[in-house]
Amino acid sequence: MTLILVFGTSTTYGAWDVEGGWVQRLRKYLDQQQLANPDLYYMVYNLGISGDTSQDILERFSFETEQRIKLQDEREDILFIFSVDVNDSIFNNKTKEYKVPLEIYKKNISKIIQQAKKYTNKIVFVNNSPVDESKVDPIPWLADCSYLSAAVEQYDQACTAICKKNAIPFIDVYTPFKKQRNYQRLLLDGVHPTTEGHKFIFEVVKDFLLQRKII
Repeated sequence: MTLILVFGTSTTYGAWDVEGGWVQRLRKYLDQQQLANPDLYYMVYNLGISGDTSQDILERFSFETEQRIKLQDEREDILFIFSVDVNDSIFNNKTKEYKVPLEIYKKNISKIIQQAKKYTNKIVFVNNSPVDESKVDPIPWLADCSYLSAAVEQYDQACTAICKKNAIPFIDVYTPFKKQRNYQRLLLDGVHPTTEGHKFIFEVVKDFLLQRKII
């Protein structure tokens, strides 16, 4: 049995996808695999919360994990998937500060990895899809704040470097997503993917996990 715990934000949760988002699509795919092969058994928990930052995930990680491994036996594997960066990089146009300063973000990511390693060596990070600044600079639902491409990329690069340093697999969704023709059409409100966008993310994540034999 493999427990897959996916921590993240509203995109992880599956906001604006009628199929439940890329994590739900991953669960559906794995459910199909195990129905075809009784020797396989996966349990996928979607632990995405709208608005969360690296600080929020760090604070709830241990508790959320413990609640889901209470009945764990020695035969079970655990895989953590983390998708966190975009909310940390929100820029406040009044204070000229990021929601979570970059240096604090780096420390949080390192601490998340340290905590996750107490449970398993199977840890994967996934970055976020691009943003459409024409819709989220400023953010309609968050006064005085903006999602900025340059900031998102800066936080992505920081996370990538930390993962590389710790030999943690990093799934780059941002780059292939942005290479899609008129990628903005895959973003419903400028930051959350459409149903088609979630499907694209799922395919990138699934292919990576299969190629690396993580699932």
